[in-house]
Amino acid sequence: MATIKTVGNSGQISLGKEYAGRHVLVDQIDEGVWLIKAGSFVPDSEAWIHSPLVSAELDRAIIWAEENSPGESSLDELEAKVKK
Repeated sequence: MATIKTVGNSGQISLGKEYAGRHVLVDQIDEGVWLIKAGSFVPDSEAWIHSPLVSAELDRAIIWAEENSPGESSLDELEAKVKK
């Protein structure tokens, strides 16, 4: 939800008391455009990737990708597999 805030004379913007004491990542995407992410050490929106289950799946996927070179795909064969 978009909210209009006013930058104070000191250059600060209040995000609200619910964020008091929290860490935020501020990324300037472009001149006058910022992306703000709340989080601890990792942004909250990216913390899921560090869960043990996801981390194990990623490790397996990386090992598989290292052992299997990319090759050409047949769209007809892939479509047939999906329809099974």
